[in-house]
Amino acid sequence: MGKTRAALMAFLDGLAIKTETVEHPPLFTVAESQRLRGELPGGHTKNLFLKDKKGAVFLLVAEEEADIDMKSLHRVIGSARLSFGKPELLEALLGVTPGSVTPFAVINDAEQKVEVILDEALLAHAELNFHPLDNSATTRIARGDLIAFLEATGHPPRILSLQSASQTQ
Repeated sequence: MGKTRAALMAFLDGLAIKTETVEHPPLFTVAESQRLRGELPGGHTKNLFLKDKKGAVFLLVAEEEADIDMKSLHRVIGSARLSFGKPELLEALLGVTPGSVTPFAVINDAEQKVEVILDEALLAHAELNFHPLDNSATTRIARGDLIAFLEATGHPPRILSLQSASQTQ
């Protein structure tokens, strides 16, 4: 079982990272999020839990409207061919279920098995929005604070231009 939202918030507080969380009904897709969120400021994301044929595991974080070419993505990130990770692996490594995938979940990956990849375009936003380990809320965090959080969990992110690179492959 993964850490609770309260444990995540305590960890963020311990890093002096300020966030703002908005409660809402559970959301499972980007489309559902877009319909419900109203005017939440900041960048909104899609988070893809991926595994390559050699067993490497990735958490790809991009803008919600990003056009990610799954057929060429492996070349962009320098991995073997990619597929979506199975829900059992997601829960075992990140302690969350499908629909709740978030970079905050790396708090549960004590062995640092998951590599975090941030799409460069996402970082144009000063603030970013993610589920806080469950899909019944959205938490806004400053871009720099997200990176500080990832580094504090032992997951320094790789920042790549995923859209332009995948479109030219």
